[in-house]
Amino acid sequence: MRADVEALDIKDVTANWVNAAVLERQIEERITALADLAHTPLFFGRLDYLHAPGAEQAEGADGEQFYIGRRHVHDAVGDPMVIDWRAPVSQPFYRASKKEPMDVRLRRRFGYTGGELTAYEDEDLTDAAADDRTSRLLQTEIERPRVGPMRDIVATIQPEQDEIVRSGIGGTVCVQGAPGTGKTAVGLHRVAYLLYAHRERLARTGTLVIGPNRSFLRYIEQVLPALGELNVQQATVGDLVAHVEVRGADSPAAARIKGDARMAEVLRRAVRAGVTMPVEPVVVVRGSRRWRVPAYEIEEMVRELLARDIRYGAAREALPQRIAHAVLVRMEEAGEAPDDRVQDAVARNAAVKAAVKAVWPAVDPVKLVLRLLSDAEFLAEHAGGVLSEEEQGEILWARPARGVRSAKWSVADAVLIDEAADLVARTPSLGHVVLDEAQDLSPMQYRAVGRRCTTGSATILGDLAQGTTPWATASWAEALTHLGKPEAAVEELTQGFRVPRAVIAYASRLLPSIAPGLAEATSVRESEGDFSVRAVAGDALDAAVVDACREALEREGSVGLIAADARVPVLGEALRAAGLAFLAPGEETSADARLTLVPASLAKGLEYDYVVLDEPAAVVAGEPDERTGLRRLYVALTRAVSGLAVRHASPLPVQLG
Repeated sequence: MRADVEALDIKDVTANWVNAAVLERQIEERITALADLAHTPLFFGRLDYLHAPGAEQAEGADGEQFYIGRRHVHDAVGDPMVIDWRAPVSQPFYRASKKEPMDVRLRRRFGYTGGELTAYEDEDLTDAAADDRTSRLLQTEIERPRVGPMRDIVATIQPEQDEIVRSGIGGTVCVQGAPGTGKTAVGLHRVAYLLYAHRERLARTGTLVIGPNRSFLRYIEQVLPALGELNVQQATVGDLVAHVEVRGADSPAAARIKGDARMAEVLRRAVRAGVTMPVEPVVVVRGSRRWRVPAYEIEEMVRELLARDIRYGAAREALPQRIAHAVLVRMEEAGEAPDDRVQDAVARNAAVKAAVKAVWPAVDPVKLVLRLLSDAEFLAEHAGGVLSEEEQGEILWARPARGVRSAKWSVADAVLIDEAADLVARTPSLGHVVLDEAQDLSPMQYRAVGRRCTTGSATILGDLAQGTTPWATASWAEALTHLGKPEAAVEELTQGFRVPRAVIAYASRLLPSIAPGLAEATSVRESEGDFSVRAVAGDALDAAVVDACREALEREGSVGLIAADARVPVLGEALRAAGLAFLAPGEETSADARLTLVPASLAKGLEYDYVVLDEPAAVVAGEPDERTGLRRLYVALTRAVSGLAVRHASPLPVQLG
């Protein structure tokens, strides 16, 4: 298929160089999408239908057989050999059961090792008497060692996951998923499905995946290209609101206030603060005639635009047209016959422009936020009745910046600027947005994301128990309201596929303290997993951690050493002294480099075959409050796929028992 595209000759089929350039780009993208993946088989399953799909289901009618794969594959004459997993005819591979066989006689799963076919397994869906059993190949695929970036899960999608993946583009879906339930993979595969089902629409409007940090985005960046989807943007919330260079940091209290949804009202007031009522008429001179629009009439226009609550910039552009229209009415009353060109000319008249500048001045969002955070009187004027005096004092800069460039902007400040920018000019909306690790966003950050999908849909992914910011959301209903999608359906995934049973049971001891309303996750993994918790003497902790890493490296797969951020430099030195090479989060693991040293603050969303967790008490102590610390610990405990080794010198948190 790739060779056919490479052989295309477009010399005689393009009318001009622009068409040729566009077609060449499309051909290049098609060739890239058809790249061979050495360790990824073209098919992973087969469906044997009792009857040909769509045909009359007459008795004795011939059935039909389909191979299911990551991509559509056709032969030299165009006949399909492998059906895309997203096609409707492939759906029974994930949904069919003995209770509801969906006209499927047999489902076959293929097992691969390094791209080579090594096994197959048949399931007869017409034999109702046979016991339902867990697929051995499915278990093997789930438990396969993880080296390198995150991979697709098309061979292992479960029915409850498939329902979310194939949900329509018209609605927003929020997925509450316990650790290891595959919520990130579900979100990415939903993007792939929507691009398959609504390709033209999303090609026009765009799709975006938002992750918590760059390390996480590097980890997931190969999933969609492996499924042939190359045109999906990836960004962090910080990337979306990068109006200024972030060089400063807020105190937890200041960050919480700046992230509060009440700041939207403060900014709305501040943006409109410069609007004043006219005191003089506008006099437009055209030729020998003078046309006068009195101040009271312009005031009516201004008040009407304010009452409509449209974007500040749009209203500012509309005002000169309103004034020009009033002049045209006077011209017509005087017997003239002006047209639209005359109205545009009047709107550009110096007198009209001067009046608009005085009444409705331009607003620079960056300078506006700079003034709010620097000028106590200006902040008090617009935050009165919204923020208390103590809250205003908390967010005011101790040393006001002299200018935009010298200001030490924080992450929360950039979000405020984004809100102000949207009040001035509408933020363009995309067709679909995926927001992962959503539980950590502040209300103002939710608003920033929501602005990117006002006319599109979204997939919201997260786990309330893993909220590790002081402003972490308390409920999805609250978060979805700030996002502007209060009607979104909330789906809960509780069946874990990644975390071993013993590990998830141990980590779940923290749930009553960090998220009492959530159901405890269960693991479908048959393997208990390697799990150990050992106390050591304080001066022996570093050596014990290094030994645990060395032991984990004797097995196949990736290894993650997770520690409190403050402990990372110490452990880095200990690993170097022991001759153990290690990577930083986001660097791709390989057969020769399988150990990653992970600060606890960056562990969210990542996964490793074996995890060594250093000093749980230090992880908890590294956060501003105990609940946030315990949530950070919950994240660290649930990154393992095959085994977890906990090493500690200080007493464990009492919640672990």
